[in-house]
Amino acid sequence: MDSRIGPRFLRPGIGYGGSCFPKDVAAFRSVAEQMGVDFNLLTEVEKINVQQKKRFLSKVRSALWTLRGKRIGVLGLAFKGGTDDIRESPAVDLVEMLIGEGCTIKAFDPAAMKRTALELPPGNHLAYVDDAYAAAADGDALLILTDWPEFGKLDLKRLHQTLRYPIVIDGRNLYDPAVMAAAGFTYLSVGRPAANPLRDLQPAAN
Repeated sequence: MDSRIGPRFLRPGIGYGGSCFPKDVAAFRSVAEQMGVDFNLLTEVEKINVQQKKRFLSKVRSALWTLRGKRIGVLGLAFKGGTDDIRESPAVDLVEMLIGEGCTIKAFDPAAMKRTALELPPGNHLAYVDDAYAAAADGDALLILTDWPEFGKLDLKRLHQTLRYPIVIDGRNLYDPAVMAAAGFTYLSVGRPAANPLRDLQPAAN
């Protein structure tokens, strides 16, 4: 019932970040070790948090077959919506991983781009753009990495026309898979089956 630790924090995604939770988990685990307590739960929490980013990267790879040379739009750099804080942000980690795989990234975040640019300066493989549609423009896929509310309210028709390939890989489960399929997207999210564009099943006229 405590809103600080309640169900709104227990959502599937690409992992947690920020200044508090990663530090506090590590601190509790260290105290447990000093007291001679084998606190395996916290060790597994940390492992799972790392694995979530790797799993998401594998999901992107499976959608695109290969990552090298791909142009990818990224929505979100902060560790959560409503902040410019990128400390321990899984979104920033994923951008670094994608660049390391040979991708070219166009990224947008309503608040966190200036801070991210200090850590990851723009260059040949990374550009910061002005809005979500600029991030998606001519992209092989669009990734949603931070749960900003506006990322869940995009004009899907415009987005479909903007992307080179209508592939959305949603690390925050902001959309209904059925809605995305009906809008013509290949849509992958976390912990849910992939949705594919709906086809017209009516036989073609002779």
